[in-house]
Amino acid sequence: MAVAVALTTQCSYCLEIHKTKAINAGATQEELAETTFVAAVLRVGAAVVYGVHLMEK
Repeated sequence: MAVAVALTTQCSYCLEIHKTKAINAGATQEELAETTFVAAVLRVGAAVVYGVHLMEK
């Protein structure tokens, strides 16, 4: 969860700390990749919603 938040807030320092802690806790590369994709979907979702509001007349 902390890695996903660090990805969405784009905090390099937080990301490094939480990535290291996740790996030390046993997170796999596959789990980190999945977290990255989930965070990306969340960011894209917000962009689509705001984009729709932008296009409203």
